[in-house]
Amino acid sequence: MRNHVVAVAVTSGMPTFELAVPCEVFGLDRSDIVDPWYELRLCAAEPGPLLTSGGLQIHTPHTLDDLLEADTVVVPACARAVQTSPPPSLVEAVRKAHELGRRIVSLCTGAYILAAAGVLAGRPATTHWMNAGDFTHRFPEVRFEPTVLYTDDGDVLTSAGTGAAVDLCLHLLRRDHGAAVANEVARRMVVPPHREGGQAQHAPLLVQPENSDDLAPVLQWARDHLDQPLTVSQFARTAKLSERTLARRFHDKLGTTPLRWLLQQRVRLAQELLETSDEPVERIARRTGFSTAANLRLHFGRVTGMTPQTYRHVFRARARRAAGPPPGT
Repeated sequence: MRNHVVAVAVTSGMPTFELAVPCEVFGLDRSDIVDPWYELRLCAAEPGPLLTSGGLQIHTPHTLDDLLEADTVVVPACARAVQTSPPPSLVEAVRKAHELGRRIVSLCTGAYILAAAGVLAGRPATTHWMNAGDFTHRFPEVRFEPTVLYTDDGDVLTSAGTGAAVDLCLHLLRRDHGAAVANEVARRMVVPPHREGGQAQHAPLLVQPENSDDLAPVLQWARDHLDQPLTVSQFARTAKLSERTLARRFHDKLGTTPLRWLLQQRVRLAQELLETSDEPVERIARRTGFSTAANLRLHFGRVTGMTPQTYRHVFRARARRAAGPPPGT
């Protein structure tokens, strides 16, 4: 089994953070978790020397030809001049990589490059909320989603601004290797394995509201009691809020209701247990608060589009492929 190659397009003046995220997630050797791990390649999209917006010089031993050879192509955020007038060679390379069936990913304003290459036409996409008006004006053919942290349209994925680059890269890990691997990498990075809500909670914040983290205790309480029957009344009592105020806080901060959020948490826990344990579905149903295997199958299918048994089979088969053939075969 060879390493999955992740190629990052490096442009002049790009923000340091969005470049650092794929380097952190895919570039560090984490073969103690999954072997083989990824191989990261930094590909110069412009003549050098290339500097980040903070003045750091970037060593780019690879070219746009290497971009075409990768399994996943990542286009991070770029300087405004690159957004409005992207290098034609980079635009063409992204277009060719897409035609070759590569997975194409943009982080923050890297979506401008994907849109210029025609990759996003008719597809859902997002970028930093501050660029929403400009992006939709320039690319009306894109199905722009202004409130999400990232979009996943199969072979093309985009993230919102800055911190959402972490969310999308961890999502790619979940797709490739399952929730347990993504959670372990998130633990090592000391970041949440999956953030709640979308960038809509950030876009209108001209003034930071008081007690912006006031839901954190009740969310953690709920995660610690997923095996128990939980009601909105219990949520409200634990949060010391009325049910109406609790519902409004969930809507404003997480973009959902308490019970929908609870369902998502239960399904995510079920995913991890299916991937990492041999427990029967009936026991997993009890541990995740669905009570019965029938309830688990119903809600799991609605969220993931597959049965728990199929989900377990898919990720077990993927793990066997990653491990390679038994010794002596």
